[in-house]
Amino acid sequence: MAKVNIKPLADRVLIEPMAAETKTASGIYIPDTAKEKPQKGKVVAVGPGTKDDKVTVKVGDTVLYGKYAGTELKLDGSDYLMMRESDILAII
Repeated sequence: MAKVNIKPLADRVLIEPMAAETKTASGIYIPDTAKEKPQKGKVVAVGPGTKDDKVTVKVGDTVLYGKYAGTELKLDGSDYLMMRESDILAII
């Protein structure tokens, strides 16, 4: 996990998506065109929360999020997603 120089505001969380699966459980390789968008990632930065809502995830947590959640960002050649904590479904 790379150190990023970005500080999310309010209840926003910066997530580094995990790579999409490259093969199925039975060993069949999935071509790039058929890969699902990853819905799992690692938290790399969190905002301070808001007065009413404290942020409960922390840096290093592995989380699940909705397929279309967040805004895609590219920082220092790596892809990230910025989303509100409410877009995160679970910590795993």
